[in-house]
Formats: sequence, C-alpha cells, structure tokens
Amino acid sequence: MSRSSAQHAADLINASEAQTRLSQLTRRSLFSRSGAGLGMAALASLEGTASAAEPAAATSLDAGSAPDSKRVGGLPNLPHHPPAAKRAIYLFMSGAPSQMDMWDHKPAMADWFDKDLPESIRQGQRLTTMTSGQSRFPIAPSIYQFAPHGANGTMASELIPHMAGKVDEISLVKSMYTEAINHDPAITYICTGNQLPGKASLGSWLSYGLGTENANLPAFVVMTASWTGRKQAQALYNRLWGSGYLPSRYQGVALRSSGDPVLYLSNPDGIDSRVRRRMLDTLAELNGETLRRIGDPETDARIAQYEMAFRMQTSVPDLADLSDEPQHVLDLYGPDVLKPGTYANCCLMSRRLAERGVRFTQIFHRGWDQHGALPKDLPNQCRDTDQPSAGLLTDLKQRGMLDDTLVVWGGEFGRTIYCQGKLTKTNYGRDHHPKCFTVWMAGAGVRRGLVHGETDEFSYNIVRDGVHIRDLNATILERMGIDHERLTYPFQGLDQKLTGVEKARVVRELLV
Repeated sequence: MSRSSAQHAADLINASEAQTRLSQLTRRSLFSRSGAGLGMAALASLEGTASAAEPAAATSLDAGSAPDSKRVGGLPNLPHHPPAAKRAIYLFMSGAPSQMDMWDHKPAMADWFDKDLPESIRQGQRLTTMTSGQSRFPIAPSIYQFAPHGANGTMASELIPHMAGKVDEISLVKSMYTEAINHDPAITYICTGNQLPGKASLGSWLSYGLGTENANLPAFVVMTASWTGRKQAQALYNRLWGSGYLPSRYQGVALRSSGDPVLYLSNPDGIDSRVRRRMLDTLAELNGETLRRIGDPETDARIAQYEMAFRMQTSVPDLADLSDEPQHVLDLYGPDVLKPGTYANCCLMSRRLAERGVRFTQIFHRGWDQHGALPKDLPNQCRDTDQPSAGLLTDLKQRGMLDDTLVVWGGEFGRTIYCQGKLTKTNYGRDHHPKCFTVWMAGAGVRRGLVHGETDEFSYNIVRDGVHIRDLNATILERMGIDHERLTYPFQGLDQKLTGVEKARVVRELLV
C-alpha cells in the first residue's frame, strides 16, 4: 500500500481517543470497532504509525509546522501551516451594532428622510415579526457626522473617534452577511457555525486543536462586560462558548467581575491548599478507576478540569491583580479600566491573558439592540467600547504582540436603514438586518488600512465582495494555522467542522 493510500485509509477509520472511548458505550459500535481494529493493526504494521488511541485529526494532517515547544495539549501535527496568530481576541458586540451609524457612511440617505424604502431595494426579503406588519418602511438617515480618516480617507462616525484614529491598523469589512434574522440563532450561528444549539464554539475548536501555552490557565476564556445602553439586552447562553460534541474540557471558562473570578476557585472554609491537594489526588484515583471501568471520556475531562482549577488558584489572582500596570497603560483604556466588569477592564484583562499564553479570549458586550431609542443608547454603547478597543490595539502594538495576535470586532448581524414603527424624534431605531453588516479585524498579518466590500446606498444589499460568517470563521482559523476543511471531529456519523457542510472560503483579500 502506498503512503498516500495508507494515509487516506487512516483518515477514514481513525477516531479520536475520546470518541473511541465513547463509542465503547454503544451497542452499534461493536461491529464497526471490529473492522476498524483490523484496519488499524494493518496500517500500524505497514507504516509504523501510532496506536489506535491517537486522535483522528492527527493522522489526517500533513506534517505542517511543529507545535510550539511551550504548548500544552492540542492535536499532533497542528497547526497545518505556520500560523500568523498565536492567539486571538474576539470583541463581540451582542445585539447587532448599527453599521450605517458607525462605519458604513450613506450620505445620500439625508434626502430620503421619512420616505419609504423602495421595494426594488427590499426585494421581498425576509422581515422580523416586529416590522413585517408595518404598512410603511420610513428611511431613518444617520444623525451622526462622518469624516475621512487615515491615509486612505476611510469614513468613520463621530461616535467612534478613537477607533477612527485606528483605521490604518485595521481591515474594515462592510460586506458581512448571514441568514439568521433573530438574535439567539444568529449569535449561535456565528459563534458555533450553526443556528441550532449543540455545536462546538470557535474557541473550543481552537482549544481542542491548538491547546494552550500556559498550563495554569484555560486555553479559552470568556468575559461578559457591563454596558450602559439599552438595558433589556438579549440573553447570552453558555452554549456560545460551549464545547458541544467535543469533550467538555475544551469549553470556555467564564471570568466573573465580582467575587471569585471563577466560581468555586477558593478553598472552602477550613480547607487549606495541602488538604485540597490530598482531596484532589484521592478524587483523581476514584475517577481514574471509573475511567478504566466505563471508558467515558467525560470522566477524563473531569479529572483534567479539577487539576486546572487547582492550578488556577494561583494563576487567576495574579492575572486579576492590576497593580503592576503603569498609569500610561491604564490611560489607553479609558476611565473605567479599573472598574471590574466594564468593557475597558475586560479589554485590559484580555491583553493580560494573551501575554500569558491563553489561546482565545472572547468578550461579550451587550445592549446593541437599538429598536427605538438609538439616539440615546447608541452613543452610550460607543462610549463603553470605542476607547478600550482602540487602547487594546495600541497596547498590543506597543508590546510587540499585535504582529501575532488577531483581534476581531463585530456582532451577529446588522440593522435596517428604515425605522421600526413610526419615525419620530423619540422613536428613532432600527430593526434586525442580516443582509449586510460591518466587522473589523487587526493584527496577525491582516492588511492594514483596507476597506473590503461595499453595500448599496441604503446599506441594505451587498453590491461587491460579500463575506459570509462562515468565511469569517474560516479566515480566523487560517490565521491560527488551521485549514478549516481539515479540522474535524467525528460525531453522529459526520466529520463535524466549525464551518459546516456549506461552502466556506478564507478571505485572502484581507491578508498580507
């Protein structure tokens, strides 16, 4: 058998260690395991490969570039190619920022005030139940001033003066789109690759594939920031950072803004570190015996999580102690930086996590769902996020970290140019709009000063260079050294992928 033939066979029959153990629990797997075992033995004798316990993804990859010598965990032979980013920070604006009030300048709309959106523009597109019964769709032009910035004169709103000063550092993508039109499926879609719950999140895929550079901190950390905009914000469910069908050790760990940064991290009253260590050792023995008898991979994950929690008792308090940050760095993030739980504080924490080797950090900032009180709420949201986002880029660059740290900013979809309900001074808002919205990316070999894609004069349809949310996720993985087509996990008879079964592409135009 040729090397290529054997490699192809291994692709088809190997399974990850966790999945192999899990399959032992099912009667259906009895027959398939018999055949697979013979195949594995044959391949091992021909090629001298690893045993059947080796993860499937490891045998389906080219040699690629060797993992970092400091790396803990991850799959063998990942990354697939030399990564531009060692780590990533995702600034997620939950609720959908209004693109035409921040980045997508549409000056012609001033002449359309309170006129109906033409049917030739709407084209019978799907509407939410909040506006589908309206008899009119009155145009609500942006009330904010725009000005050119940077070497290329990129237009940016007065609401974001700090990020306007960073346009030469970012790639601005004005042509994002999705199919989901309501918040929960839309956020689930962009975070996990599917509108239905149960899939693994982006951060979990990165944790599974690439591991971490710090054994004392999780590979994937999540923070939910406080906000000052619309108080009736959409709920955030932990499936957005969950591991889905991947073992639970790869789910995101949420840092809290009050009390213990991580739940149950402190020792109970009357228990010191030595006692807790003995307790964990005994518990590990019991769990190890359960693992040997039953083979449930979640038992193995539980052992690893207990150990991580013990190590985090030292690492997390050091992480959260900002007393070593000089004033000039604190000033980058704005006046709220020392208030736990604020977006500014979360941005600084994300930089501290990145420099400690955490693979993926995701900050969720809620309150962007401006259906009616946009003139009141949107400026508050921008004040929360504008300076800290720009400060994060500056801080990373000053430390020499922006070259290998990918930063992504965006929400789950966009907003309509027309007003929800009757257009008045007190009811000036926008409905959900999946057909076009704006994100930006920076660092890690992302082109600087680029504006990619274009929408029509109503910011309603894409007229050039559309980028689906699957393409965005494929591009994020590519920057981390991963081919999105080749990072898979066997579940329910399919090789699951973050980008799903539909076509997705890396947006090479954004990359140097």
